[in-house]
Amino acid sequence: MDYLALWVTLKLAVITTVILIILAAPLAYVLAYSRFPGKSFLEALIYLPMALPPTVIGFYLIMVMGPRGWIGSSWLALTGNSLLFTFVGIAIASIIYSIPFAVQPMKAAFQKIDRRLLENASVLGLSQSAAFIRVVIPNSIAGLVAAAVLVFLHSIGAFGILLMVGGSIPGVTKVASIAIYEAVETMNYRAAGLIALSFIPISYAFLLLMNKLNGDSENNASNHT
Repeated sequence: MDYLALWVTLKLAVITTVILIILAAPLAYVLAYSRFPGKSFLEALIYLPMALPPTVIGFYLIMVMGPRGWIGSSWLALTGNSLLFTFVGIAIASIIYSIPFAVQPMKAAFQKIDRRLLENASVLGLSQSAAFIRVVIPNSIAGLVAAAVLVFLHSIGAFGILLMVGGSIPGVTKVASIAIYEAVETMNYRAAGLIALSFIPISYAFLLLMNKLNGDSENNASNHT
């Protein structure tokens, strides 16, 4: 069992989930309630990672994050190190790869909120940011948790994009999916099976949690009608 790969995977998934929940919530709020020129183009751009093959995203990230890319060159100037083949590099790749899975469920949850709550908040003099924090977020907990679960599960299963951006450095960028691939390549099916088996209870537990939250939210909605 490659415990280092499992540790890197879980650490990457947790960091990706926390950062995306913080970044995607206000973005989903804007997409749910605002109208502005180019909104459809922005939304399509956010959802683009769902449509593109991971290797295509990985290729462009290599171009951008490499020493000659605008992100990679800036990082090199600040730290003196390359951004590729580092944990920070695969974290950035994971965040970009998973952003649709955070924004989409959050936007759907925000749109289900009774508009009268927001109208009352406006009448009481709350700004949009205050209404977001005090009205929208508390009434969208199930959607936020669903987004977190989807991002976490999507992150632990990432493979191609992480291999391209981070390679396979043990304890740094080698995640469980890469460890499984390498074990199968060397015909070490026992090791591959053990790592693969560890994904099942984690994924199943998170899916049960998401189903329970969806069921609770549906029951609450039916009780209010």
